[in-house]
Amino acid sequence: MVLEKMEKFLDNIQPMDLMRSEKMSFVQLIIPAESAHRAISYLGEVGLLQFRDLNADKSPFQRTFVNQVKRCGEMSRKLRFFKDQINKAGLLSSAHPVIEPDVELEELEVQLAEHEHELIEMNSNSEKLQKSYNELLEFKMVLQKAVGFLVSTNNHAVAEETELHENVYSNDHYGDTASLLEQELRSVPPNQSGLRFISGIIPRSKVLRFERMLFRATRGNMLFNQAPADEEIMDPVSTEMVEKTVFVVFFSGEQARTKILKICEAFGANCYPVSEDITKQRQITREVLSRLSELEATLDAGIRHRNKALSSIGYQLTRWMNRVKREKAVYDTLNMLNFDVTKKCLVGEGWCPSFAKAQIQETLQRATFDSNSQVGIIFHVMDALESPPTYFRTNHFTNAFQEIVDAYGVARYEEANPAVYTVITFPFLFAVMFGDWGHGICLLMGALILIARESKLSSQKLGSFMEMLFGGRYVLLLMSLFSIYCGLIYNEFFSVPFHIFGGSAYKCRDTTCGDAHTAGLVKYQDPYPFGVDPSWRGSRSELPFLNSLKMKMSILLGVAQMNLGIILSYFNARFFASSLDIRYQFVPQIIFLNSLFGYLSLLVIIKWCSGSQADLYHVMIYMFLSPTDDLGENQLFWGQRPLQILLLLLALIAVPWMLFPKPFILKKLHTERFQGRTYGILGTSEMELDMEPGSARSHHEDFNFSEVFVHQMIHSIEFVLGAVSNTASYLRLWALSLAHSELSTVFYEKVLLLAWGYQNIFIRLIGLAVFAFATAFILLMMETLSAFLHALRLHWVEFQNKFYHGDGYKFKPFSFASITEDDD
Repeated sequence: MVLEKMEKFLDNIQPMDLMRSEKMSFVQLIIPAESAHRAISYLGEVGLLQFRDLNADKSPFQRTFVNQVKRCGEMSRKLRFFKDQINKAGLLSSAHPVIEPDVELEELEVQLAEHEHELIEMNSNSEKLQKSYNELLEFKMVLQKAVGFLVSTNNHAVAEETELHENVYSNDHYGDTASLLEQELRSVPPNQSGLRFISGIIPRSKVLRFERMLFRATRGNMLFNQAPADEEIMDPVSTEMVEKTVFVVFFSGEQARTKILKICEAFGANCYPVSEDITKQRQITREVLSRLSELEATLDAGIRHRNKALSSIGYQLTRWMNRVKREKAVYDTLNMLNFDVTKKCLVGEGWCPSFAKAQIQETLQRATFDSNSQVGIIFHVMDALESPPTYFRTNHFTNAFQEIVDAYGVARYEEANPAVYTVITFPFLFAVMFGDWGHGICLLMGALILIARESKLSSQKLGSFMEMLFGGRYVLLLMSLFSIYCGLIYNEFFSVPFHIFGGSAYKCRDTTCGDAHTAGLVKYQDPYPFGVDPSWRGSRSELPFLNSLKMKMSILLGVAQMNLGIILSYFNARFFASSLDIRYQFVPQIIFLNSLFGYLSLLVIIKWCSGSQADLYHVMIYMFLSPTDDLGENQLFWGQRPLQILLLLLALIAVPWMLFPKPFILKKLHTERFQGRTYGILGTSEMELDMEPGSARSHHEDFNFSEVFVHQMIHSIEFVLGAVSNTASYLRLWALSLAHSELSTVFYEKVLLLAWGYQNIFIRLIGLAVFAFATAFILLMMETLSAFLHALRLHWVEFQNKFYHGDGYKFKPFSFASITEDDD
């Protein structure tokens, strides 16, 4: 009677939004070919339909719309080229593009091709002009520097041969600039026996190797002079500024000339002819300077024209990129659809939330009307053998907590969602380890700054660390609030206690209260109203008291959270109508856990309330070793010994209760079903349906008793051993809380107070800086990360393994909103 009333009460409770994933429907769409593109585009705007790939057996090149996908890919390449050119030019593409009517994809393709051709031509011309400019600039520097090397050779008889007509600048672009030089070179006959020279310019990084190679090639029969160039030369390809060095090599003989020219070519050195005639040098210099000024003007005009063209592209770049991404996504989705036998309609299948069916039908009707199609789109619900995807509707606040759960594993379809409880339990367990209301206020300020700038930061591209921090801003907010709460309970503000809630309940027995050999503190009034009494700080019993408090508190919190996990397994089994899981999994598990660790939690509470001096270690150990012995001074309440014997027997009975009945009952049900006495699918989590696509009902006939039994045995052993290890794992709450408190105390007493003991302001400032640095980087960053990871482990392992399978897959609808900048 009581059970029936409880069942009725539970049935009348309204379901929570996040407790179970949304109900999903498997739907089929039959879309006329003329309205297919518009229909898929409209569905992308809605973003509530996940398509199945009906062409999974085909390669990308065998699909229907492969040519359109290639065209979109080519347009994406052109747009990336435009973006790179804009970034190289130092221009900014408009974040808010000019609103213009959308052009057709074919028109956009033509526009992009024209812009690309124009840009490539401008780049080519600019590169040629820059190359000519560099050559003239190098020639000018060679003329300036080489004169100094040639002064000492003016009195030599071989001076008339120094122009080296054989070494006229070999580059094709220089031929049209050397009319005066050619005349000079033709007027001087070569002298094969005199001293000659080659002048040029080379990158400074190659000078040492270049000189060594020349020395070896000529066997030391040369003279190498060098001088650094006054200006850096811009590389037209990489646009980087390169430092160069002017050189002059003196040698004798035709063979040496040939070797030197080949080495110059190999090292990328540019050689330029220099006349020893002062008049001709001045003429050539004037001609070079004139050409340089003309090229500078031409280059500036070209850059202005190119920047103007890039700016006009930049105004529309964001809109074009979004348009191309959307078109590519539409054709990728169309490739997942199949043509029917008439080749006039496209057939698609997919999943959508049940609440969205009406909205999707309305969207398809609008697509039919807008495309002027004579035939409507057929949309109907079908049965599916595969498991539906998991979809939770989250907001800015709950999304981060759902991501924490999904990082462990996506929930199975409609199983209980741990994120509902993680919203509170995760930041609270973090705060138990991090409790300090001074540090909590620092975290709260950071969280409030992120939330206050939410609209601005959400529209910016953030780094990986900042993006993670911004995504978890509400997690950080709750962690900071709970840290302030736990810090007030621990009475720690940067490890310093305060009398916030009234006077202390203790006072010193004598003046040597802090001495370890005295009786210490004595109680003289009512307990401190809230949290830990500040008088414990600095007393000889501070550490034993806080250790005892935090250790017992960790056990209580751990047992409570593990019981919550087992209770959620009951709601899972009840939701999926699995009576076997309730009777032979939930009941023995709840009995086993509470017979041992639930009883330990009860003893802790009774000891706190009664002020007993009983040794709980002794009670729990001898509960197993000598359950019938008299407890003596360790007895906390009447009837404790028979209760311990009863609980021990229940724990022993619970183990075979978990292990044996369920496999044999499953075998019996399977046998009866096979013989035809009953027919139906077993509703149990241990005998899941074959959820793979394309599976047949006949697959459910398979039943391997040994496999089921071994699985159940592993599950039972894991739970029994895990009950001990998981409870012990919650002691990390005590350990990290103690570590955080002790670190704070060390930094406060050994750094800040020690520095403040000096009368020197400089030492005080250094101490304050070290304390601030240690607080910010060690206590607020490293300790926050440490407590976060430990809280994460307690939820993933100790809590979720009691009920959470996490073997589902996410609902990933076709949505334009999910297309990011890196989707190309």
